[in-house]
Amino acid sequence: MLGIGISIADGLRSSSLFLIHAESQYDMQAKNRLLSWKNLIQDNMEENEWHKINAVNTFFNQIRFVSDERHWNRKDYWATPIEFLTTYGGDCEDFAIAKYFTLLELGVSDKKLRITYVKAIQFNQAHMVLAYYEEDQNEPFILDNLNKKIHPSSSRNDLLPVYSFNRESLWFAKKEGHNQRIQGGSKQINLWRDLNIRMNIEKYSRWSH
Repeated sequence: MLGIGISIADGLRSSSLFLIHAESQYDMQAKNRLLSWKNLIQDNMEENEWHKINAVNTFFNQIRFVSDERHWNRKDYWATPIEFLTTYGGDCEDFAIAKYFTLLELGVSDKKLRITYVKAIQFNQAHMVLAYYEEDQNEPFILDNLNKKIHPSSSRNDLLPVYSFNRESLWFAKKEGHNQRIQGGSKQINLWRDLNIRMNIEKYSRWSH
C-alpha cells in the first residue's frame, strides 16, 4: 500500500484538502486523474487477478511519455504515482512504478511482481517494464508502455533483461535464464530508496489532512 497503513482509495476519499491542493497546484484535470485512480482501485478490488493486471496496464498507458530531462530537468528521476498522475507525464520507470504500487494496492502479491530494468534492443537504450509472474517460477508477463499489449517474456525478443527488483529483493539476470538474488535487496538502489522516502512524505504531509 502507498505509505504505511493507509490505502490509496481511503486516502483520496478522506483527504479533500489534498485534492484541493492538487487542483490549485496543477489543474482540474490533475484532480480528476487522481479521482480516476481511486475509482480504478475501488472498481477492481474484487475482480480476478488478470482483470486487475489488464485494467492497471491500460489505465497508466494513457499517460504521455516525457523524458526526465524535459519533465523534471534531471538526468534520472523516479516519480511517485501521485507525481506521475498530477504532472501527466513520465518516462518508462514511472509507468512501471505506478503499475507496481497500484497492483499491490489491489491485493496482488509482491512475490508476483518485479520492476525490471531491460535493454530495448530496437532503440539500443535502457528501458523499464513491470513483470508479472502468474505462477511461481513460470515465465513472467510483461507490462510495458512501449508495447501496450501484455505478452509473455518469451515473445519479447526486443527486450534484454538486466536486473529486476520489488519491495525487498533484487535479482541480476543471467544468460542461462536463472536470476541471481543479490544480498542486501532493493534497498541498494538509491533511486528506489529515495522514491519510497518521498512516498512516505506524501503520506504524512498530504494524505493525513
